[in-house]
Amino acid sequence: MSQATDYPVIVLLDGSKAVQHWVLDQDQMTLGREDGCDIVIPNRQISRQHICFHRLGPDHYVLEDLGSKNGTWVNGNRLEGSQQISDGDEIHLALTVRLRFIGSGVTAPVTQDLPDVIAPAPSFGRLRLDVEGRRVFILDKEVDPPLSLPQYRLIELLYLNSNRVCTRDEVVEYVWPEAMGEGVSEQAIDALVRRLRDRLAEIDGEWQYVVTVRGHGFRLDHG
Repeated sequence: MSQATDYPVIVLLDGSKAVQHWVLDQDQMTLGREDGCDIVIPNRQISRQHICFHRLGPDHYVLEDLGSKNGTWVNGNRLEGSQQISDGDEIHLALTVRLRFIGSGVTAPVTQDLPDVIAPAPSFGRLRLDVEGRRVFILDKEVDPPLSLPQYRLIELLYLNSNRVCTRDEVVEYVWPEAMGEGVSEQAIDALVRRLRDRLAEIDGEWQYVVTVRGHGFRLDHG
């Protein structure tokens, strides 16, 4: 069963099997973990007031980060300030919550069936991620035992930004959000990269998936 809406919908991609969603039927709607927000997600990684959706006109919506502690990403790119969002855009809040922006004029899901726009993570060459399930596959073989949390966060960051180099500062923000302001050493970052490479090499030792771009950061080579 479903219901039609003339407004965009925000769909929660992670969590329970039921698809939780919110209709953006106001000119301005805030999302955060405090009760005063229009959309409340009680997750400690999310700021009290994390983001705000602004309706500036028909089919013209802007997403603003409200100075969140752990950050916001749109389609894998860190959101700085605000930007326009479009149908199908994926929004990451901190490291724990993923949302999908579905444009107006669609049918909002009210059952356990995911909307058609929610697709599994794409497959890239020798490596692919099931981002929703937080699983990593090399040559179609799952990395088992699973990666540690820092290792997974690093590979997810590189996977979501496959078309560019991720800086060391971005690695710190994504992998160790709680450490921002306290500093993470260059040695800690390099040690994490080595451990991740070693884990991936256990399945495929013929390919260097995590590439160091000297002076810039790291990128993912899917093979």
